[in-house]
Amino acid sequence: MRAQFIASEVGAGLRRNLTMTIAVIITVAVSLALFGVSLLVRAQVTTMQDFWYDKVEVSIFLCSRGSDTPSCAGGEVTAAQRDQIESDLESLRPLVQEIYYESKTEAYQRFKEQFANSPIADNVSENALPESFRVKLSDPTKYDVVASAFAGRPGIEQVNDQRQILDKFFRLLNGLQAIALIIAGIMLVVTVLLIVNTMRVAAFSRRRETGIMRLVGASNFYIQLPFLLEAALSATLGAALAIAGVVATKAIVIDQILAPSFQFTAFVDWDAVLAIAPVMLATGILLAVLAAFLTLRKYLRV
Repeated sequence: MRAQFIASEVGAGLRRNLTMTIAVIITVAVSLALFGVSLLVRAQVTTMQDFWYDKVEVSIFLCSRGSDTPSCAGGEVTAAQRDQIESDLESLRPLVQEIYYESKTEAYQRFKEQFANSPIADNVSENALPESFRVKLSDPTKYDVVASAFAGRPGIEQVNDQRQILDKFFRLLNGLQAIALIIAGIMLVVTVLLIVNTMRVAAFSRRRETGIMRLVGASNFYIQLPFLLEAALSATLGAALAIAGVVATKAIVIDQILAPSFQFTAFVDWDAVLAIAPVMLATGILLAVLAAFLTLRKYLRV
């Protein structure tokens, strides 16, 4: 009987404040959708970092005839210098995982493939491109070990780390994620304020019923329970809509639009969505119930 009574009170409360309830559901859905998308962006950034950092290489460009750096004052790299550089790279194993030597001819062929449809390819000769060692590290964060050992040595023009370029890109993505989190946080605050206002209106409109329940000995929790369930139900419906939005983002935006267009990188899989969905649901319900509970402590005093 008690469960039936509470259920009837929840249904009556939702019907009485139907407009406010719909507003709460929509606001919760929008705010949690932004929150979920920001978490999805964070998962995507992490996936891309793992994918690209596993592939980054350190490029050691050797001196060519036109090099004007101080380390190339002796002219083009000699065979002895090249052999010594390769020997020193070998000595850095297991930090150095793979070593690939690229000759001028190979560099020129790769350049022509990259700029096949550009007029730049017609204006560059084979001698203009330096030979190099491309080095894959077992731990890309220890680039400084290679840089300190080889930068400025005779026969070496420069040492480049692809990770430095990627870091700038990932900092940009992290900045966009931070903006999304801030917007989501603002929307969650708006949601809490709307729930507080909804509970105030509900408590005021049902003050007679709550007064009678108080007089017959009902406990505070028993009086507050229908209101808390209303807030939790509204938040659950809003969270369900938000989760559906995140699922649609993954299925349509990522799987059907981005992944086919950008096949050179990795994208998040469904495990990320399955991990984010419970967080969204718990966040929505917890905020709604907490906001309702704190409001009812004040406005259900009889």
